[in-house]
Amino acid sequence: MLSRSTVAVCKAAHSRTYTDLLMVGGKPLISYGPPGRSAVTGHVATVFGCTGFLGRYLVAKLAKNGTQVIVPYRDENTKRHLRPMGDLGQIVPLELDIRNPQQIEEAVRHSDIVYNLIGRDYETKNFDFASVNKMGAADIARISAESGVPRLVHVSHINAAADSPSKFYRTKKEGEDAVREAFPSAIIARPSQMYGPEDKFLNSMAYWPMLWKFNKGKTQTRPVYVQDVAQGLANLSSLPELDGSTLSLPGPVTFSYTELEQLISLFTFNPVSNMPEVPKSIALLLSRISQLVWWPTLSPDEIERRFINVPDRAPSDWDKVGVQPVEIEEVAISILRRYRSGRNFTRPVVLPNAPKRTSHYHIAE
Repeated sequence: MLSRSTVAVCKAAHSRTYTDLLMVGGKPLISYGPPGRSAVTGHVATVFGCTGFLGRYLVAKLAKNGTQVIVPYRDENTKRHLRPMGDLGQIVPLELDIRNPQQIEEAVRHSDIVYNLIGRDYETKNFDFASVNKMGAADIARISAESGVPRLVHVSHINAAADSPSKFYRTKKEGEDAVREAFPSAIIARPSQMYGPEDKFLNSMAYWPMLWKFNKGKTQTRPVYVQDVAQGLANLSSLPELDGSTLSLPGPVTFSYTELEQLISLFTFNPVSNMPEVPKSIALLLSRISQLVWWPTLSPDEIERRFINVPDRAPSDWDKVGVQPVEIEEVAISILRRYRSGRNFTRPVVLPNAPKRTSHYHIAE
């Protein structure tokens, strides 16, 4: 029988075996291939909410670096576009019901990092805010902890607050607390309103401007580019020193909805809508009636959120995740060009000379 010292010497002499390369959470990481999409980093990530707006960009960024990505899905047709984002075998789809603990456990048991992007910004007959934003988040955190997952990233909202008039924001805060209780070292990311090519923000403002006339257009927001948020979340996989932290990820500039309408007009060459504002009480009544007929319409809680400002002096933690967020003027043309007329489609964007700003955007008269 070999002595312990001999065994130690043998291990040192053969330290380049697969299991000795790197261990994360008790799992060996086997890395090979050139850097890039066709590489294999050995990392496995699970992205809950991968079929949503932010999820597809996060999956693309993880897979581009050679990470194997588990993509839990509800509907077969919603995850097809994710397969080409990684090389053969790097995108692994798994059917998921968030109310089924066994399926959650199956999705996380091989991963060294789990992202929870699942959220519900309107209620349906099957899923209300609490069942998704709170209980679903708590189940994912608890099962991830029980399965020995080393790291968890939970995506919330910058306006999450226990005393918010919006049920969505209240349940987001309750979800944060539940995640922190079940998985104390979880990273909580709090981005503000996101925009991008498929968003429901700039596209909605350009196509349905009358739906953004609440609060006389004075509500303040800090829109952030979805690609920046996705890159920041992807970077977290290599920043273990941020475990247990709460990261605020707002956009670099504060806008009112009126200022955003004017900015959209500059990009699309369409005049700012002069439709009158609908009073809040009437809007809430119409919203409740319309949901009886067709639930994807503007929900009462979303109308409530149109009156809630994003904190103008909210802290920014972009430097911690290694991302410098772009300003909306730099990328808005790629989102809004489709709303131009044929005559104006190829015209260049000429923004007015606005004074140097720190937090507010001012349109020149």
